[in-house]
Amino acid sequence: MSEEFYRIKRLPPYVIAEVNGMRAAARAGGEDIIDLGMGNPDLPPPQHVIDKLCEVAAKPDAHGYSQSKGIPGLRRAQANYYGRRFGVDVDPESEVVVTMGSKEGLASLATAITAPGDVILAPNPSYPIHTFGFIIAGATIRAVPTTPDDAYFESLERAMNFTVPRPSILVINYPSNPTAETVDLAFYERLVAWARENKVWIISDLAYSELYYDGKPTPSILQVEGAKDVAIEFTSLSKTYSMAGWRIGFAVGNKHLIAAMTRVKSYLDYGAFTPVQAAAVAALNGPQDIVEKNRELYHKRRDVLVESFGRSGWDIPSPQASMFAWAPLPPALAHLGSLEFSKQLLTHAKVAVAPGVGYGENGEGYVRIAMVENEQRLRQAARNVKKYLQSMGVNVPSSKAG
Repeated sequence: MSEEFYRIKRLPPYVIAEVNGMRAAARAGGEDIIDLGMGNPDLPPPQHVIDKLCEVAAKPDAHGYSQSKGIPGLRRAQANYYGRRFGVDVDPESEVVVTMGSKEGLASLATAITAPGDVILAPNPSYPIHTFGFIIAGATIRAVPTTPDDAYFESLERAMNFTVPRPSILVINYPSNPTAETVDLAFYERLVAWARENKVWIISDLAYSELYYDGKPTPSILQVEGAKDVAIEFTSLSKTYSMAGWRIGFAVGNKHLIAAMTRVKSYLDYGAFTPVQAAAVAALNGPQDIVEKNRELYHKRRDVLVESFGRSGWDIPSPQASMFAWAPLPPALAHLGSLEFSKQLLTHAKVAVAPGVGYGENGEGYVRIAMVENEQRLRQAARNVKKYLQSMGVNVPSSKAG
């Protein structure tokens, strides 16, 4: 009876959990760890959203089962968001379903539309649910790159020509977690045309839609004419309104996919707590100044991170979007690999980051740094990193020694 269960055997050890365990042990021992590992927003939700949660929770009739696909007002609020933000008309009845965060939504969709042996195209590196949601459902993954260039489309063509059975689903995630790469509308137009020609469903994860910088708003694939024929898109309130623990997200798009996902969800859950859904309506329909305020705050953190770590001897590319920086290991320490480097950074610099290999084999050589500490803490992290690099014999040029 000790044999592993079928689906458990298909799941590798969660590499990132190894660093998380070390971080928890260090903190339990009283160490001050600057945690840049988990993408867990450190900012509060808007006050009017919290007020609405409390108001509705005080009602005696608000504590029964809710609607699995989301209360009508919340589905309408999400449809309105797509209209004002992207200029996309969405039917709240047939083209929107509320999810318990985009992570649960992706897993439910995978369960709904995947048969054992199906081949799914997914980015590598990628956020784990983009692959393992389908692996749990019995599918096989074929990796494609994350960088949206001609080589990306060449890899799609090779996958269609040389994979048996032919891939039926493509997962995309821009702004990317973990790489922070972005795309323009022309990329989505080319992708929709490819998907229609090859009869492939596109699943787009747009969780970081509002965390863009330098005045370049992120587009939605649903802005492309005909995209709803082949695509479904996930968004989330987690980062936009700092409501990660509330677990509210959405799937929007193709009616066939929405219907399949809604049916599976109806067997699996009763929907999010009604007061939480009512508060989510308040977030989407209420004042939006918090969105711009958060964007500006993350923008400043990005600049502080890149500048202070650069002066400490670690050059980090400046991300155009998301709450993450995708940082190549310092060249002198690249031989350590991302997991060992992350462990050493935690032990010796008291800074937690996420090893890139935890996001797939193509993440090796990188770490993901989450901008979830304030500017002062980011500068402290940079000073700690500088001392660690110098202790490892890395020569920090005098121009970067400030």
